[in-house]
Amino acid sequence: MKLWIKILISLGVLTLLFWVLPWSEVVDSVSRLPASVWLAALGLFLVGHLIGARKWGLLLGAFGASLPWSAGARCYAAGLFANLCMPGIVGGDVVKATLATRVTGRVEAVVLGSIADRVIDTLALVLILATGSLLAGVHLADSTLRPILILIAFGLAAAALIGLVLLRRPLRSWPARLRRTIGRTLVAFRRLRRRPTVLFVALALALSIQTLFVLVNAWIGNALGIRVSLSVWFVVWPLAKLAGLLPVSLGGLGVRDATQGVLLTGFGVAAARGVVASLVWQSILIAGGLLAGLFWWLESRRLGSGSSLHG
Repeated sequence: MKLWIKILISLGVLTLLFWVLPWSEVVDSVSRLPASVWLAALGLFLVGHLIGARKWGLLLGAFGASLPWSAGARCYAAGLFANLCMPGIVGGDVVKATLATRVTGRVEAVVLGSIADRVIDTLALVLILATGSLLAGVHLADSTLRPILILIAFGLAAAALIGLVLLRRPLRSWPARLRRTIGRTLVAFRRLRRRPTVLFVALALALSIQTLFVLVNAWIGNALGIRVSLSVWFVVWPLAKLAGLLPVSLGGLGVRDATQGVLLTGFGVAAARGVVASLVWQSILIAGGLLAGLFWWLESRRLGSGSSLHG
């Protein structure tokens, strides 16, 4: 989908939200949020991404692209900033992978490590969603979320089956123009298979990061006057984030916020409060991305124009 269409969708959804939602409830929700909560949430967001940078570096190393911690942090920060400037999180992934390739010279390893990083993050989100669904079973009994959760479960099972079939496909059965790339990919996977603990560590880190972000959003919601069980947040926030990953808007803007607002209404929360809570988190994403960009720029200036990370 073209970028300008995504921008129009995001702007259209946000405009519709602020046209439909009672403005008095929006203002009341915003006025409830202490600045200290927002600043603390921003700090925790940055801590989460420091862990994320370490996880990404571990996966790159497992695939054969060893990246020093300082260089990895700069690449990761550049990718986090690029999420603000490019359509969706994939744009940021491309930027940090490009910079990491300049350092390591291992294109396939960096690409596969970055893909594995994104897949593990999504898996962690789904595991948190599944755990939240079990914990919130009583709350979900009469909720419209049940068919959505069942559909997601079937979709994940189908994706896993398709992936298994493709990985077991013989190399000679692939088109000739793809065999070199597929062969290198299989070699990288064999290298990763010799270090299985890396996958478990990466998944544990991903679960820690996503759990931290759920707790931060629950804290923000509580400050705004949203009174629901913590287990509900472990269902609603991952679902809203998954909706934001769909490539139909600008980085999920508007779609994620509308999804969270609608889902929380099923638990007796005013839609305005749910949307505002999501937009507060969006403001933290923007501020965190800008700080990451500032860090990358300052480090690039410090290293000088000869640095492989400058530009």
